[in-house]
Amino acid sequence: MKFIVFTLLLITSHCFAQTDKNAINSVLAKQQQDWNNGDLEAFMQGYWKSDSLKFISSRGINYGWQATLDGYKKGYPDREAMGQLTFTIISIEKLSDTAAMVIGKWHLKRSKDEPQGHFTLLWKKVEGRWVIVADHTS
Repeated sequence: MKFIVFTLLLITSHCFAQTDKNAINSVLAKQQQDWNNGDLEAFMQGYWKSDSLKFISSRGINYGWQATLDGYKKGYPDREAMGQLTFTIISIEKLSDTAAMVIGKWHLKRSKDEPQGHFTLLWKKVEGRWVIVADHTS
């Protein structure tokens, strides 16, 4: 009987973890779609709408949702600058019931170039929704 209960707990735990990974993947897929539609406001919905959001790049650290959006608008002022974004997810690791880490690659296809790099995203489950709370992109 103990073995059956333990096995059921493992299966249930795996299902919950997979559900959370699917939710995170859905947010990333939506962000990619929103970017490719030229909608930075919609793209930003995957981020924690908080002054505590951290965005780290080669230019330093931006703190806050609005500062991150402003940075995106400055760096990508139009559809041509935005290009077509593709994410490649390398790993999604659940750190706890309310925290996860995602490592991946980004690639922009534009008419004049194709910049690319890597990212590490720290996710937090806030009010039942997975959001990015820290983004380190290079």
